[in-house]
Amino acid sequence: MTETGFGCSRKELIVPENPELIIRLHPVGGEDVSVLTQDFASPKEAVEAVSRALDERRTLILTRARYNREAGENAVLVNLANVVSVRVARQDSEDTGQYL
Repeated sequence: MTETGFGCSRKELIVPENPELIIRLHPVGGEDVSVLTQDFASPKEAVEAVSRALDERRTLILTRARYNREAGENAVLVNLANVVSVRVARQDSEDTGQYL
């Protein structure tokens, strides 16, 4: 194994997976949509990304997401133009999470 200069091998530098977060979107006149994603390291980071997308009037792009608990991971583009509220949580519960 090759040394990195920091006293550890390259294999030891593997970054752990981000936690899976649940982003629940409530569109105007529609039902909630849940997207599970590992694109963010924390709920705070996810909320900031959603806020930036809203402020900049652009699409939220998730590259490591599962729509509505599907088994496969995909890229998901979320058009926030008709979204009334967004909830970010580590667990799918009505008692936890941050709202925008």
